[in-house]
Amino acid sequence: MLANDFNMISVNIKNETAQLESVVLGTADSFGGTPKLEDCYDPKSRMFVEKNEFPSQSDVSADMESLLSVFNKYNISVYRPKLIEGLNQIFSRDIGFVIGDTYVYPKIIENRREELQAIQHIVDQIKNVVFMPENASSEGGDVMPHNEYLFVGYSEEEDFGKYEVARTNKAAIDFFSETFTNCIVKGFELNKSDDNPKYNALHLDCCFQPIGANSALIYEAGFKNKEDVDFLINYFGEENLIRISRQEMYEMNSNIFSISTDVVVSEKGFTRLNNELRKRGFTVEEVRYSEISKMEGLLRCSTLPLKRK
Repeated sequence: MLANDFNMISVNIKNETAQLESVVLGTADSFGGTPKLEDCYDPKSRMFVEKNEFPSQSDVSADMESLLSVFNKYNISVYRPKLIEGLNQIFSRDIGFVIGDTYVYPKIIENRREELQAIQHIVDQIKNVVFMPENASSEGGDVMPHNEYLFVGYSEEEDFGKYEVARTNKAAIDFFSETFTNCIVKGFELNKSDDNPKYNALHLDCCFQPIGANSALIYEAGFKNKEDVDFLINYFGEENLIRISRQEMYEMNSNIFSISTDVVVSEKGFTRLNNELRKRGFTVEEVRYSEISKMEGLLRCSTLPLKRK
């Protein structure tokens, strides 16, 4: 259900799993085709360019249409970016995010800043908007409201200055703590690799995601510090965690998307995960999204939730 772009937009995000009411879904209508190798800014995209297997325009558009059809099935209001010809606008999650009743305008990498223009018409209709300071960098894939907590994937300054794939810094953690005082901000250092996508947690949602009422997907080796993994095990409970393997992390198994506490959207090729989710009582809406995964993003990456009940 395409949303009306001319009314004030109410936003409210307190967690990843409450009933979804409205969302910004990226667009693949003119994503620019195969980039030059030097223009790739993550190792997985670079790998598929080198293998001459980068996704085609038609395949990527078909992937996104399959997700849109699920949103329509559940009567979710869907906003879309304004099309900028030749620009990859698939991953709307990273270019903005909502915490509580506030929209956060992030400081993202230079390669992606043109994407911000395409959703400005949406941001202009939101009452509470805050801008991250110049020294604080973050992308929405690293930011997860979770009830009383705000989970944030980040890199300390040594790694942030070293890795191209380090997208959220310690200054962002400080900004979130100072701005959202009603949340407990919990930072998780992530393991990074500019060269090997199987050893790179590009964002927090590449190795972790809450699902359901009190469950989560987790790839433990994505976290740099064991105490952070221990915290999540203790918080969610061993029985409520679904662990994924290194290969499943690489395939983006942790990057599914919740429509509600009992309905998730997942890639149809995630056979083991989808079966496990169904065993645990979830309704799994399967879509084809494997071509988009070649760009080191999946379902959560291409959505920017605006309001959940």
